[in-house]
Amino acid sequence: MHHLLPKTAIVLLLCSLFWVPVQAQDTLEVDDMPLRLLDYQNPMQALTEEDDNSEQPAMQELDNFQKDIMSRMSDIYRIHIKAMEAQVNNDPLEAETQINDALSATQGLLDDYPEIRGDRRFTELYRTVVSEYRQFYGISETGNEPQGEIFAIQEELFSEDDSWMKEDYDFPDDLTFNKTDVPLIQNEHVNRHLVYYTLRRPEVMETWLTRAEKYQPMMRRIFREEGAPEELTYLAFIESGLNPNARSWAAAVGMWQFIRATGSVYGLEVNWWVDERRDPEKATRAAARHLRDLYNIWGDWHLAMANYNISPRGLKRAINRAGGVEDYWAAYNYLPRETRGYVPGFIATTMIGMNPEEFGFQKSYPGEPYSYEVVEVDGLMELASLARAAGITTEELKEYNPELLRWATPPGGKYPLKLPVNTKEEFLANYDNIPKEDRTQNITMHTVQSGESLGLIARKYGTTVAGLYGSNENLSSTIYPGQKIVVPLPRGSASKISANQPTNQQRKVTTRRSSNKVSQPANTEAVSYEVKTGDTVGHIAEWYDVRAWNIRTWNGIGNTIRVGQNLTVYVPENRSSHYRKINEMSYAEKQEIERKQRRGENIFIASASTSDDGSYTTYTVKRNDTLSEIADNFGVSLSQIRSLNNISGNRIYVGQTLRISAN
Repeated sequence: MHHLLPKTAIVLLLCSLFWVPVQAQDTLEVDDMPLRLLDYQNPMQALTEEDDNSEQPAMQELDNFQKDIMSRMSDIYRIHIKAMEAQVNNDPLEAETQINDALSATQGLLDDYPEIRGDRRFTELYRTVVSEYRQFYGISETGNEPQGEIFAIQEELFSEDDSWMKEDYDFPDDLTFNKTDVPLIQNEHVNRHLVYYTLRRPEVMETWLTRAEKYQPMMRRIFREEGAPEELTYLAFIESGLNPNARSWAAAVGMWQFIRATGSVYGLEVNWWVDERRDPEKATRAAARHLRDLYNIWGDWHLAMANYNISPRGLKRAINRAGGVEDYWAAYNYLPRETRGYVPGFIATTMIGMNPEEFGFQKSYPGEPYSYEVVEVDGLMELASLARAAGITTEELKEYNPELLRWATPPGGKYPLKLPVNTKEEFLANYDNIPKEDRTQNITMHTVQSGESLGLIARKYGTTVAGLYGSNENLSSTIYPGQKIVVPLPRGSASKISANQPTNQQRKVTTRRSSNKVSQPANTEAVSYEVKTGDTVGHIAEWYDVRAWNIRTWNGIGNTIRVGQNLTVYVPENRSSHYRKINEMSYAEKQEIERKQRRGENIFIASASTSDDGSYTTYTVKRNDTLSEIADNFGVSLSQIRSLNNISGNRIYVGQTLRISAN
């Protein structure tokens, strides 16, 4: 018979087993746990009655929208695992490829479905992928934090906390508005935002009204020129607080918070040197065109604004769940939290902006309208030298040219530098005297510092680890302080940068109510696709490696496509043979190719050709290919490829034809 110990004895016994002398703690370094950004519930903590989810199913059935998102997330995790394995195998080139593929796929998922930014699963995926990217390139944890006060405002305003709400708020009576094209409906949702901006945070609205004195005259002019209602300029209040340098954690940038994909559709140039999303004038023109196109799709300004904030598929899903009526207020309860606050926020800021005195603000605030002078300067001119020539500080020069991201103007042709009014004459007098040594070269020499890695060096100069290997013969993954490394600087824009228009703009976009067709992108070939049962615009875009917006604008369609409809898609000329086959594939075959691509496999390997005697296959190197990736895809070793092609290292170039053993 077993003897049972008293409970007190058990406690004392456990304490004696795990007790550590206090003095021993002097030898331990204990770091504080990092602050978690999500309100996770401790899984070991007992549930209260309020938290009891016993009646909830362990796993709810997903609809097609959720399945697509979940499938893409699982594919990204597979790419992430490949990146980890490459680092275990000491293969930095393969690791870099997979890390960047995972980040691009994650950003692409967010671009296609911005409403998932509040999803817990996606947030964890995003953190995992970005953390690995930062680790590889040596980026600090604060490198991609949101910039601008608007994001703290959104977090507070879009929360469920209404403790600050005043039920007895005395709203102004008999407000007079100039005739507006966008209906300014006042309801409980709009009133909540009015209370916030007038009682809870009036200093925020004062800041925005002050900035409006500078930017709104220019914005109204552009919206008039583009045929969009002028009152839509108030949308920039709730997008960024009229801050050209605003950046969200989801990589939406500028006064109009364009993601890179949508910005490129409307011609905004983004590269390592320049980000036109930060230029208030160029971004405003792109926003006016984007909003006008959205209206042409929906025929309703409230839905157009909602679609500015959410994916077309996400908006259509909310509409369907609300009964199918295309009305923002009917779909309100089925929209993501941020989109529910989007249109009411716009209406509230517009009402205040058009009647500031009625809401307790000044009629006008100090500030000069946005203006500048333009002078053409050479590429790779240091900004500090240009600022001295104009008699201003480097910070002032950057304020006039917020699209410039680096220490110098972009390489290539002339750059249209913006200067304060009445400084052009002095600048031109001093410009020719800038020493030649103040002009940067296309290739630079970097001296390795203690603690640096190839990834960190590549990131610093906007190149890749593959680029460093390609520029330095016999470069090893192990580097040492004092070592000299040749670093190629990235190229600038393929087109001449415009002073006040989106550099890559294509006019005009085809929409439901317009008959003007967009011009064919350079170096592309048109292929035709016949819509099949079950197809969506999003699926077709994935199969052809373009954006859903591209499909819509090229074909003048909205969110609805019909079986048998023929769509035109522009694909790269050098891969047109692959894309022509898609129209004849089954749905399962197309999805399998997409899954392979998400896992990081090179789906274009099929374009390789075989020699007459069958002893080897030839493959033409594509952009971003690496020797190790090609070896993996063909199932051969690196040494075999090197031997067959007389290659000593890892250096290959785009367009190079490689022989690969067929055995």
